[in-house]
Amino acid sequence: PDPGPGRPGPLCPEHGQALSWFCRSERRPVCAACAGLGGRCRGHRIRRAEERAEELRNKIVDQCERLQLQSAAITKYVADVLPGKNQRAVSMASAARELVIQRLSLVRSLCESEEQRLLEQVHGEEERAHQSILTQRVHWAEALQKLDTIRTSLVGMLTHLDDLQLIQKEQEIFERTEEAEGILDPQESEMLNFNEKCTRSPLLTRLWATAVLGSLSGTEDIRIDERTVSPFLQLSDDRKTLTFSTKKSKTCADGPERFDHWPNALAATSFQNGLHAWMVNVQNSCAYKVGVASGHLPRKGSGSDCRLGHNAFSWVFSRYDQEFRFSHNGQHEPLGLLRGPAQLGVLLDLQARELLFYEPASGTVLYTHHGSFPGPLFPVFAVADQTISIVR
Repeated sequence: PDPGPGRPGPLCPEHGQALSWFCRSERRPVCAACAGLGGRCRGHRIRRAEERAEELRNKIVDQCERLQLQSAAITKYVADVLPGKNQRAVSMASAARELVIQRLSLVRSLCESEEQRLLEQVHGEEERAHQSILTQRVHWAEALQKLDTIRTSLVGMLTHLDDLQLIQKEQEIFERTEEAEGILDPQESEMLNFNEKCTRSPLLTRLWATAVLGSLSGTEDIRIDERTVSPFLQLSDDRKTLTFSTKKSKTCADGPERFDHWPNALAATSFQNGLHAWMVNVQNSCAYKVGVASGHLPRKGSGSDCRLGHNAFSWVFSRYDQEFRFSHNGQHEPLGLLRGPAQLGVLLDLQARELLFYEPASGTVLYTHHGSFPGPLFPVFAVADQTISIVR
């Protein structure tokens, strides 16, 4: 530190001399004796203390100039740039709001139009079925009246005619009998049933699937029932991941619930009514099956009765290499997919008797099956390559 005018500076503690030199090697002030031939800083890089001080003053001046320029740049940025940034942010936010409102307005409009169209179709189908039933009522009322007339006539002949008269009426009896035989018994007709297909809409199905799988409250917490897991599969601790193994596990205790040949597993949860949804991560596997199965699905042996999709007890979406298909009861419907989904959503609507497979990433409905499902249904899984995981 500067001692001030008229006051001596600090002295070297070793030699008692003024610290008039600067050792660059030790980066500290030293006296002439320290810097001399016998001093401790002999051979070091030495320069006069005032030169080092001047050098530092110049650095401080340069730094102050840089700080002044930096301050000016920051002041200019705050004054000129940030207001523009703020205005653009406000403007872009406003445009983004308008975009969201506009697009959702179009979606609502489309949904309202689709709702109106489907409700009109439902009403039209209801009217058609109603008219068909009314027509049948009129037809069978006339048929009943005709049968009653024929029966009354025949009973009258039987009651009031003697043998000769009855023989003379043989032709009339034949005609009346033939007329009665021409009135056929009622037959089941689809024309008298309400056709549920009138409510099917690809747009509505896609929106519905997106809404259900996009809501955490709409999906089930599915976990695998470890008692059913094939000895060719390994189950994770959280009971959500199945890993295929080519070697049969010897530590896996056999039981009536366990699949002993095919690499299958059932969930611990079953469904008898309502709407249910779950998601499966399948991106790591090139050979898997995902779907639902009845609790009556056999577990033992290598026959088709235990193989998913090859019996009346299972409905599955399957992948083998680059082949995708829906399988049930030995019927396999190829699906023309160009690539495998990373995740597979499964929706089961037991009230509507509908099973749907969905790819969340693209919002694509991969396949929809309509039909009756006997008994309680379990989510079912099979994997013959790598792993698949229930993600929620």
